[in-house]
Amino acid sequence: MDRAEAGMWWYRALRDRAEAELRANGPTGPWLDCGCGTGGLLHHLSRAFPSQPLVGLEYNPAAAFRAAEKSGAVVAAGDAGRLPFAEKSFAAVASMDVLCHAAVDQDAALAEMHRVLRPGGLLLLNLPAFAWLHSAHDRRVHNARRYTASQARALVEAAGFEGLRTHYWNALLLPLMVLQRKILARDEGAASDVAPFPPWLDASLYAATRAESALAGLGLRYPAGGSVLVTARRPS
Repeated sequence: MDRAEAGMWWYRALRDRAEAELRANGPTGPWLDCGCGTGGLLHHLSRAFPSQPLVGLEYNPAAAFRAAEKSGAVVAAGDAGRLPFAEKSFAAVASMDVLCHAAVDQDAALAEMHRVLRPGGLLLLNLPAFAWLHSAHDRRVHNARRYTASQARALVEAAGFEGLRTHYWNALLLPLMVLQRKILARDEGAASDVAPFPPWLDASLYAATRAESALAGLGLRYPAGGSVLVTARRPS
């Protein structure tokens, strides 16, 4: 992840979407990246919002150290289901592809995110979409769950959040994902997709995500995609 996330098209597209949501809706106060990995999003946000206080939480101590080194943010090593922060500490909590992880108790993690958010605070989640897309890639990155938009909404509502919005993204590339994961790399021993791509292919895939985002900005909504983006708020 540390080697791939700076340049790989998927991470860049995910960071674009997180930045857009936080720029449009992020409230004043500290922001937490819950499950920050090796710090790619934190680094991006530190550039996009240079005066914004940022904090990271990562289970793997080596990854937490790398995230702090990469981003300059304060990063704690800990469990998403037992956050080492006081109640109402954050104005926003972002969590990118964490609730799906096999080692994460999704209900406990959401309860903790609710606890550490201030009233009115923003929750931003990214989740992998559709159980039928589960593949060798998911096994390699320890994804235990994939979600429909309605399942994600029900999960977040049950945790006490309100004002939910969900939408699919990585929609234009979904047929290629199906081809890669369900046909070309369907063997149990297949590698994950987290790897450097040839520059021409990486640029083409990223361009597709930019075109998709531009169309969404014109009001187009997609009935399916490789991921579900969720925004919600802790009730005031």
